[in-house]
Amino acid sequence: MSAIKVHSYPANPRVAKAQIAAEYAKSEVTIPEGFQMGSTNKSADFLAKFPFGKVPAAETADGPLFESNAIAYYVAVKAGVLLGANAYEQAQVIQWLSVADNEVLPPISAWYYPLMGYAPMNEQAIKKAKEDCKKVLAVLDKALASKTFLVGERVSLADIVLSCTLLNLFTKLMEEKDREPFVHVLRWFQTCVNQPAFKRVLGNVSLCSVTMAPQAKPTPAAKPAVAAAAPAAAAASTNVDEDDEDAPKPKQKNPLDLLPPTKFNLEEWKRFYSNNDTRPTAIDWFWQNYDPEGYSIWRVDYKYNDELTLIFMTCNLVNGLFQRMDHLRKYSFGSMIIFGEDRKNEIHGMFIFRGKELPPQMEDVADFDSYTWTRVDIADPKMKELFNDYLAWDGDLEGKAFNQGKIFK
Repeated sequence: MSAIKVHSYPANPRVAKAQIAAEYAKSEVTIPEGFQMGSTNKSADFLAKFPFGKVPAAETADGPLFESNAIAYYVAVKAGVLLGANAYEQAQVIQWLSVADNEVLPPISAWYYPLMGYAPMNEQAIKKAKEDCKKVLAVLDKALASKTFLVGERVSLADIVLSCTLLNLFTKLMEEKDREPFVHVLRWFQTCVNQPAFKRVLGNVSLCSVTMAPQAKPTPAAKPAVAAAAPAAAAASTNVDEDDEDAPKPKQKNPLDLLPPTKFNLEEWKRFYSNNDTRPTAIDWFWQNYDPEGYSIWRVDYKYNDELTLIFMTCNLVNGLFQRMDHLRKYSFGSMIIFGEDRKNEIHGMFIFRGKELPPQMEDVADFDSYTWTRVDIADPKMKELFNDYLAWDGDLEGKAFNQGKIFK
């Protein structure tokens, strides 16, 4: 099966459906650089292939395709995987794809998009969206009570599409106390996102610890057309998140993108670290490729370790830091370790950042001042080996008792 080229703005979660399917199909989905929402998708050449001007939009060996579920389905059907073992299971896959778009996505969009500033804030509409999310999760929870996966005994396209649809809900919106009733859905969701094929596309998925705060309102040019509608209708819109031509426009160039070129490919490192043994393979690769002119390594120590209590609460603290650093994922990689036990634990870690200084965006992270950030001198053999230990989650680790680790990538 030849590679499929998918046009989209950066970090569109709907592209992940096809990418994960491609991992199972042993095929390739490529995303060309240089796509500009509002210009590329308005061009005559683009509209000739994709008349609605929406993304994701795929170029395949058989012709153009739009709509994210159709693109993911194409990947699966061409490879003959992920679609069920018989006619009934194939129908179930299509059933769950429809559920994802018609039952699950609308209340999530009605909650998420006002917080992102793409639709007007309407407290009543958001309250209703939260309740609707719980209702649909209750249905899913019942359906998954005696199942590992949605269709049959293995991952299908239904699991891929529905878990990607739920991604924003579980990572940005729904806090732990609100997730607790839906044990079967959470078990299924975490099973899916921790499958190797999912992780190669999504990275490590951390559940939401605190609901995201409302974001700065985008400029009028960047707002979806739905924002001009009446507040209640706009907040409840189901169209904003679905392959919309007025999706978020690219922001101004990040200062970190203007730094001199570097030979060290951070995304390649993240993939290599995820897919290989840490010692010695990944660590050897890192030091063979690391560029100290283009990147810097920082030790991070939580300032208030003496106030930490239960391990699960400490985990939530780290997850919260990662969530609020989301805008820095492209430019950083981190390994945070929780040491000790309940009522006697500590947080320490190591981070790699683009540039020789801490990115100025770090100061915008609410948790920044709760940690001490110290540049690591990699010329010091002891500090270099400590960094290796933090990558591998083993070694001396300054004599501290390892409890668990978390990776930011």
